[in-house]
Amino acid sequence: MPRPFSSVRARAALAATLVVSVALVAAGIAVVAVLRHNLVDRASLESEIAARTVAGSQAALNGSFGSLDLPDDDGRLVQVVDSSGKVLAAGEDLHEHGPITDYAPAPAPRSTTSRHSSGDDDDGYDDHGRHDTTPARGKVGTDVDRKTVTVKLGDETHDYTFAAIQGTTYDGRTYTVYAATSLEDSQATLNQVTRSMLTGLPFLLAVVAAVTWLVTRRALRPVEGIRAKLAEITDSGDLTPRVPEPASRDEIARLARTTNETLTALEQSVERQHAFVADASHELRSPIASLRTQLEVAEQHPELLDTADLLHDVVRLQRLAADLLLLARLDAGERPADALVDLAALVREEVTQRAFTDRIIPVVTVDDAGLEVKGSRPQLSRVLGNLLDNAQRHAATAVTVAVRAAGDAIVLSVADDGHGVAPADRERVFERFVRLDEARGRDDGGAGLGLAIARDVVQRHGGTLTLSDTPDGGADFQVRLPHAR
Repeated sequence: MPRPFSSVRARAALAATLVVSVALVAAGIAVVAVLRHNLVDRASLESEIAARTVAGSQAALNGSFGSLDLPDDDGRLVQVVDSSGKVLAAGEDLHEHGPITDYAPAPAPRSTTSRHSSGDDDDGYDDHGRHDTTPARGKVGTDVDRKTVTVKLGDETHDYTFAAIQGTTYDGRTYTVYAATSLEDSQATLNQVTRSMLTGLPFLLAVVAAVTWLVTRRALRPVEGIRAKLAEITDSGDLTPRVPEPASRDEIARLARTTNETLTALEQSVERQHAFVADASHELRSPIASLRTQLEVAEQHPELLDTADLLHDVVRLQRLAADLLLLARLDAGERPADALVDLAALVREEVTQRAFTDRIIPVVTVDDAGLEVKGSRPQLSRVLGNLLDNAQRHAATAVTVAVRAAGDAIVLSVADDGHGVAPADRERVFERFVRLDEARGRDDGGAGLGLAIARDVVQRHGGTLTLSDTPDGGADFQVRLPHAR
């Protein structure tokens, strides 16, 4: 059963929705905070204007507080108190209310009425040398104290932002005007904005999810084209078609190119396997047919049985089967052993064992001792044997084998004084079932697998096998393997 959000489109849409939702919530909180701050500042400014208007009125400066024209707007509080806390005037909402100095800002004057009677000797400092903020006679102070508090009026409580401004009458009496503006309208505005954002958030997230789903679907359309083409190739079994490559230079285009490269390598591998099977069938058919013919003749005419020829075909068939089996193991990824192999000792042992069967006795040259490599001794012995078989087949009078150290590598060289190999054929001779015209005779007994097996084994040992000319024009096969230090 498929899991929820298991597809790329679903995960992309979910991730985009979550990111946008977090961003919108953070932005909404920031907007509400800034809006709240602005609304409170606005209410505070309104309170200051109201307080300054009342404090600077002629009635207040003349000391006629009973005739003050106080604002009676809804949500506006005004109260005037003297320096001792006595209420001198109050708006309608605070008419029956006591002094509000207990919770409103109250800048306390630090000078008395007698101080203002001194007239022009006011230097701005009190008798103790402290800076005096009390306004001069007939003046309103420039300092404003602000505070947001909760006021209980009757049975209800409300949030207000207060502003307190001091003033001094012409006769030297100090008073403080408290003006407050309700924050209910500001809170109502905040609530409306919050509700609007919360109401629009789900619709916006739905739009983001839908757009992300559609955009992701469109972006993944080339991937679907690649998948459909691969499915078509798989069903048909034809590896020649290729998946479409987008014109963009993104990951999908690189995926398409890599897929086509994989298809090309797979096609070449399949073609190689088909050729291998066809060539192997052809090579096996000849000795098997020859064996069958000889056995059928021997059944009818026993006196005509040629055991030497029959043994030759059996040996040839056995060698071919062994070569095919080794190639199959190499193609399957068989890794060589990790044992230490002394190449000098291996060469001497192999040449000694072949001394009674080789047409030409090789000349062995070893430059140094301790020429060890890591790998499989049987496989490396097979490499040397195949190279010696090739040299024996093409040499005129001499075969030389040399082992020497060359930096971090050990070089094994097998050379002959034959006709050599043309430069155009020096890579082709390492292909499977490839035999040059000189080696196509059945009597030579070769199937064209010896050099191919030798190169495959050497490469799996981390080395190289190359072909070059000897000074006298013969072929020189050089095996280069890492030194086992």
